[in-house]
Amino acid sequence: MAVSGQTKEQANNKVKLPKQYQVLIYNDDFTPMDFVVEVLVEVFNKEEAAAVALMMSIHKGNYAVAGVYPRDIARTKAAETVQWARSKGYPLKAEAVCQP
Repeated sequence: MAVSGQTKEQANNKVKLPKQYQVLIYNDDFTPMDFVVEVLVEVFNKEEAAAVALMMSIHKGNYAVAGVYPRDIARTKAAETVQWARSKGYPLKAEAVCQP
């Protein structure tokens, strides 16, 4: 009987990993490329070369994934990006979306 109870307890103790969210940064015609690189370095902790490459990906397409994080972190990074852009007068759009 002790074995049966132990098995049920082990099954109930499995930890679910949190859903992951992508932070998307969208291309626009008004935000300077240098500012986007600065955001990627400062907010998303990208190396300079990786930030430039990602910025070019954003520039050539409609958007790119700046990072993948748990929901709260992704939302915070997206909000920080938008707030910083607005403080500089840029319309840069960033949002956190649930990873498929």
